[in-house]
Amino acid sequence: MKYLSILFLLFLLPFCSKSQESRSEIEEKMEANKVAWLTTKLDLNPDEAKVFWPIYNDLVREQKALRNERFQKMISFRKIKEIDDLSDSEIQTLILNDFDFKQRDLDIEKKYYNRFKSRLSPKIVGKFYRAQETYKKELLKQYRRGPQS
Repeated sequence: MKYLSILFLLFLLPFCSKSQESRSEIEEKMEANKVAWLTTKLDLNPDEAKVFWPIYNDLVREQKALRNERFQKMISFRKIKEIDDLSDSEIQTLILNDFDFKQRDLDIEKKYYNRFKSRLSPKIVGKFYRAQETYKKELLKQYRRGPQS
């Protein structure tokens, strides 16, 4: 998911220079685009949508909180110009912290996978994960094409 966030930001970077939108406005637009994509790809009936969207929204909130926490902890690391300026234990701590965030992200993914599969059919859950992957690929294609003037 963190890669998706990076792709989102890279995709929208050219647009940021043309407008004065805040980071939160950009994130809201990106999430709205993703929701529209998922809505189209999943083609949920009303009962399925009532189950899916609250779980999805909880997933997004939890992942965003983790990304924000990781971003805050990485600020001090970004200020260091050279890795040679760090002690061995500082380097190990940074690497282990990164592993911890990756594990926590995976734990969130597993938690919500279990929530999805306990309330929705395997086909819908499969469509959701496939739609997320195709969305990432589509963003990457758009990024590679460059800004559309």
